Amino acid sequence: MPKSLPDFSAGRLVIVGDVMLDRYWHGSTTRISPEAPVPVVKVENDEYRAGGAGNVALNAASLGASVELVGLVGRDEQARLLREQLEAGKVSCQLLEAPQHPTITKLRIISRHQQLIRLDFEDNFAVLESAGIEQAFEAALAGAGAIVLSDYGKGTLSQVGSLIRVGRERALPIVVDPKGTDFGRYCGATVITPNMTEFEAVVGH
Repeated sequence: MPKSLPDFSAGRLVIVGDVMLDRYWHGSTTRISPEAPVPVVKVENDEYRAGGAGNVALNAASLGASVELVGLVGRDEQARLLREQLEAGKVSCQLLEAPQHPTITKLRIISRHQQLIRLDFEDNFAVLESAGIEQAFEAALAGAGAIVLSDYGKGTLSQVGSLIRVGRERALPIVVDPKGTDFGRYCGATVITPNMTEFEAVVGH
């Protein structure tokens, strides 16, 4: 019997969280570097995708929902590529620029179908003033049917309690994808969706 999905076309989601760019350099390897015992990769293809909360937003939009994404990026090429990916997926973006920080980027170098190394470019956005995120979040809530808070521990949701309080005042369901072991930070959310590893870390099993 074929499975059917609910109709999301009438839904409007506001998603707030850590957005990042997942970047992949694919290439061939034929020799070892004379400088160190590591392979030399000739890069042949550059692939990039929206990651973190951006991936959550794209998945929701692909199901037919209207999506507004709020997050933080740098003022750089990675932010441009990220916006390009999100807008192509019909995600409305409120990406606030923090010029002194890079857009969070995960660069994976791949050869012969094997990931050789991952390079992370990031600062912790928690040091930034949270007022901009809160203002963009409140402005995005007009007409929203639900809220998703996507936490990857990069600082965008450092004041997550304030966002939950605003959502509750508007009687909106709030779904949290958590990070870390302090789930008390998400008090007031409608539902928290940890994976098994995160759940076991919290309950101690």
